[in-house]
Amino acid sequence: MSTETPRRRIDAAYADLQARAAAFVDEVLIPFEVTAELAGGPLPLPDQLLIRTKAMEYGIHGGPHATRHGGHDWSVTEWFLVEEQLGRTTNGVAWYIPNAYNVWKHATPAQQERWLIPALRGDLHDAYAVTEADAGSDPSGMTTTAVPTGDGRWVINGEKWFVTFGSIAAVIVVMAYADVDGQRLPTLFAVPADTPGIETVSDVPFTHTYPHGHPTLLFTDVIVHDDDIIGGLGRGDDLQRMWFMEERLGIAARCVGAMQRLIEETVEWAVNREQGGARLIDHQGVSFPLADSAADAAAGRLLGLEVAAMADDGADPKLIHGKASMAKLFCSEAANRCADRALQIFGGRGYMRTTAAERFWRELRVDRIWEGTSEIQRIIVARSLERRGVQAMLT
Repeated sequence: MSTETPRRRIDAAYADLQARAAAFVDEVLIPFEVTAELAGGPLPLPDQLLIRTKAMEYGIHGGPHATRHGGHDWSVTEWFLVEEQLGRTTNGVAWYIPNAYNVWKHATPAQQERWLIPALRGDLHDAYAVTEADAGSDPSGMTTTAVPTGDGRWVINGEKWFVTFGSIAAVIVVMAYADVDGQRLPTLFAVPADTPGIETVSDVPFTHTYPHGHPTLLFTDVIVHDDDIIGGLGRGDDLQRMWFMEERLGIAARCVGAMQRLIEETVEWAVNREQGGARLIDHQGVSFPLADSAADAAAGRLLGLEVAAMADDGADPKLIHGKASMAKLFCSEAANRCADRALQIFGGRGYMRTTAAERFWRELRVDRIWEGTSEIQRIIVARSLERRGVQAMLT
């Protein structure tokens, strides 16, 4: 009988990938964090290009996508482990790594040739537009429409909020209700960003200092074609559910990575800093919060890896969806607790924007909001307990 823990078996199987991802974060990304913070987010173009080039050299770009498209055919577990490492960075410096949304896996070969392959080369960026003023965590309230003209064209009208990368994207994946014979069919459209009728309504700053914003985009009589439909008419909900599952698991992974770095830096500080004739870590007011954070990080990691393994094993997608929400809920809430504890232990230094503790304290807050708030995740988990069964969700 093996004495290895599941974690050790996973780490051993993917040791090389983890080491490359960790080295990339330590050697390439982290050195740019303070520069990005003091610059208000964006890095100079040469630094952006360096990150893109190094990401490709280290082989950690576009991992889940097929090798024929420029990715690496990673399993979900491999992807989770890389996202975990990327979560150890602040200021969104990892956003310069060439990547693309998972919905392109279901695109036509022509769409993949036009949008996916260049994105994985770093030649362009995509954006995803789903949220609306009255349809945030509840996409059923969406009002954006796509009306056919009868000659292979569609007219899109609507307003989308929080469109990450919307200010720099070459193509925008837009979720709209296709009006077909009186039916409202949720459908994804690949909309070139330079199409007439797309207007940036606002692009306000947010709490985190990232290279790109989340603008509000207005679509007024925007013309697209049949060839721009991704995955087929009416498949928007299914594709978006898969997207949400991946995004929520990715948030869990990055939150775990953030906790790991926060704990490492805080322990180092607490061990070497003396107050009142003793090391900080010798005071229970410091050591107990660190212990709680360590328990949170370890538990969150195991939960996330379990969901990743289920996805790799082809488990029931609805069960995976529920457990991904559980992982996102737990890890995002835990990471916020961890960041607050770390900042408190660092004291005044923790409140300086040049410290990782302060930046994580600001940045991790959104993980309890985007891709479905913590309240929405609780609803999903509660429904999963009822529909999938308590044992299925807990074991």
